[in-house]
Amino acid sequence: MSDKFHEELDTLRDEFLEYGHFARGMLVDAFEALKNGDEDLAGLVLARKDELARRSDDFDERLLTLIALYQPMAQDLRAIICTIRMNASLYRIGRYGKDIALLVPPFAGAGHHLGRMLNLPHMAGIVVSMVDDVLKAYETRDVSPIEDLSARDDCVDDLRYSVFREALTYMMEDPRNIERGMDYVMVARYLERCGDHCCSMGEKVHFMLTGERIEIK
Repeated sequence: MSDKFHEELDTLRDEFLEYGHFARGMLVDAFEALKNGDEDLAGLVLARKDELARRSDDFDERLLTLIALYQPMAQDLRAIICTIRMNASLYRIGRYGKDIALLVPPFAGAGHHLGRMLNLPHMAGIVVSMVDDVLKAYETRDVSPIEDLSARDDCVDDLRYSVFREALTYMMEDPRNIERGMDYVMVARYLERCGDHCCSMGEKVHFMLTGERIEIK
């Protein structure tokens, strides 16, 4: 394969990593805004959604162009396919950040915060660590950061049900908590889906680096 192809692929990989951190940042900032009732920060997350979509579309187009122009094989082709699949997952993670940010104004207006929902911040911390380690494995071309993704995803799944039980308790204590309780459950659902996307990305990175397909769930 030509040097020009590898130069373009390396450049695209670097830009893609920056895009991955952009999507991660939307999730992190949205949860921080939710935790603190920070409507200004939530507004900044919402303002990034168009840029997220623009970047996602741009990567899809550039990656498909690389295939059409150079017809790569073996590891080069795996790298492009992996990046296309990761693009879809990172876009969804950024969008879940947007969805969480939309909940911030009603939370802040009702005076709610996450102080009593101890499992939700813990869940968010694990999910963000999963995003970080998938991006690290992609960047360093080393699978070791994603070897325990399955165990972390199991923990996230368990925490989702813990959040549901917590929310149910608060809703039973006072019917005025029902709407916000449902929002807590929805945030847990968003985080659980982000964890699933991390597992999917981990599978693609593993295949890209080793040529071996594994299942992470």
